[in-house]
Amino acid sequence: MSPVHLLGAGPVGCLAAILLKQRGFEPIIHERRPDSRQEGAYGGRSINLALSNRGFLALAAAGLETEIQSVGLPMPGRLVHDRQGRVQFQAYGKNGQAIYSVSRAGLNYKLMDLAESQGVQIHFESRCTDVLLASQHLQLEQHGEVRNVPYHVLLGTDGAYSALRYALQKTDRFDYSQSYLPHGYKELHIPPTSAGEFAMDPDGLHIWPRGQYMMIALPNPDRSFTCTLFQPYEADPERGVHEGLQDLRSDQEVLRFFERDFQDAVPLMPTLLDDFRKNATSSLVTVRCSPWNYGPTCILGDAAHAIVPFYGQGLNCGLEDVRILMELVDQAGLHPESDQDAWANVLETFATTRKPDGDAIAQLALDNFIEMRDKVADPRFVFQKKLEARMQEQFSGQWTPLYTQVTFEPLTPYQQAYRNGQVQQALMDRIIDRIHATLPQGAYDNMDLIDPIIQQELHAAGQC
Repeated sequence: MSPVHLLGAGPVGCLAAILLKQRGFEPIIHERRPDSRQEGAYGGRSINLALSNRGFLALAAAGLETEIQSVGLPMPGRLVHDRQGRVQFQAYGKNGQAIYSVSRAGLNYKLMDLAESQGVQIHFESRCTDVLLASQHLQLEQHGEVRNVPYHVLLGTDGAYSALRYALQKTDRFDYSQSYLPHGYKELHIPPTSAGEFAMDPDGLHIWPRGQYMMIALPNPDRSFTCTLFQPYEADPERGVHEGLQDLRSDQEVLRFFERDFQDAVPLMPTLLDDFRKNATSSLVTVRCSPWNYGPTCILGDAAHAIVPFYGQGLNCGLEDVRILMELVDQAGLHPESDQDAWANVLETFATTRKPDGDAIAQLALDNFIEMRDKVADPRFVFQKKLEARMQEQFSGQWTPLYTQVTFEPLTPYQQAYRNGQVQQALMDRIIDRIHATLPQGAYDNMDLIDPIIQQELHAAGQC
């Protein structure tokens, strides 16, 4: 039986290895870092992440859905902070639908533990320095020793700067692009109160939208919050950015900036200045490439489609990659003795059918950055969210908001949700324009007057 080699022991690689092992394969993971269970969480990475239905559906195949959800913190909506410190709640879905703030390290540790308990080999400090696609060999460096290892099947789950993708980039007709936002991000911290309680409401994702920039905060199980400032590197006064990250050099400049734009958060951040000085400024990259496969090799997760974090779907998308790949493995009847041609066919099917979904969620994440930093504070957007909730409740089956399709309907492909969202936004714009044109402002809360307008526009659009 030939092993299946995987590059990267993050959640995507570990889940893939677990599900392959359950199907009788012999997966071997090569991880360039030390074992984080012994060394501590990787530096520079946020201590929490957002998991939603797509990720949980994939984790269910490994029997971890209930366990991970039970230790996560549900976030049923956004808590939007204005400049005066007033907070407005905007629900994500209906009937308590929520995304979950989950420990990044905790999830990875559980997946690594489960993988090893089922017999998966994880070789730590084993860095892939090259992939020799023609001869099907891995070049691995471990403890100063370099060796060439033949592979039968190779999956690249090694993240946005994937060694396998770098090798694929050197093949003929491989399309590759990476694009950076003009923004960087810096992680900050809100500790528990002196009484050991949350310093803010933990039942939501906190957002301080400020037009071209914003800060967010997610609750952690230890009752702290991880805050992330997303700010352009350079100032742009014409667009309301008076300080870029590169301009915030002194403690006085940092404090003045935060007291002006995030004044209600500053008293909750006793280590703000230390955190701002010590924590690295990181960039925001989107990676698009094609094809993901080459013979019996394939990239998935961030290696194939690194995206910005503004839809909370990066990890969910990667875990969904694994679920879909395993479905194709089962449909093709692959088994431990399957030859490379059989694997190549499955990997090609996966890559060609999944690629449009990767492109769609990349664009959705970029679009959602604009929504989070700017639109959530716009009265028209707030009114639209109110109408969407009403339409989902009153016209069930005729209207499902885009966010719900992406976040809470894991069997709706990202590409389909994206197309639906384009159509829906045009329809919503017509509904809002008609309400504003025909009803006095004082009647905007009167659903008895608004419902007939919605019904007529849905009918005209062919959605009734």
